[in-house]
Amino acid sequence: YSKVLNIKFHCPEPLMKVQLYKNGNSSEVYEAILVDNGQLVDPTYEALLRQEKKLDRTLPFLALPVNDMEKKVQNDITTIIREMRPELRKKLSGVIVNDNKELTIILSISGNPSSVFMGPDEWAEKIAKLDKIVNYMELKEKVPSVINLTNSKKVVVKFKDKIL
Repeated sequence: YSKVLNIKFHCPEPLMKVQLYKNGNSSEVYEAILVDNGQLVDPTYEALLRQEKKLDRTLPFLALPVNDMEKKVQNDITTIIREMRPELRKKLSGVIVNDNKELTIILSISGNPSSVFMGPDEWAEKIAKLDKIVNYMELKEKVPSVINLTNSKKVVVKFKDKIL
């Protein structure tokens, strides 16, 4: 008979700050942290990790209407963010799921914003395409202002006209 107590702690990796807003009333906002196991945890988890120096990067934002916070959407977003190449994930500034469950990603590439329209489906496949596009554009030293991946068969990349 032994008097040993084993405790196993699991500290999931924070992926995003989540802002849940009520449809039609964006002034009522709830916040949480989306972690790598797909769960939403209290925002104080981020503060605790920062205090313990376990988190030193800025977390991107995820904005969702409250009624869209269903398990499938939550798990799909968790999967694509968790499986993103680290270099691409570092460029992630925000993720928005609208009322039609269409995904929009905001990237910060060389300090410039790029909006990526992903549409309502095939997000994992489109993220792979996005990664290739961003990689290629960085090699060419070009920053797209809009990347439209809503149609998985066709990619549209637009650049901002610079007026000096």
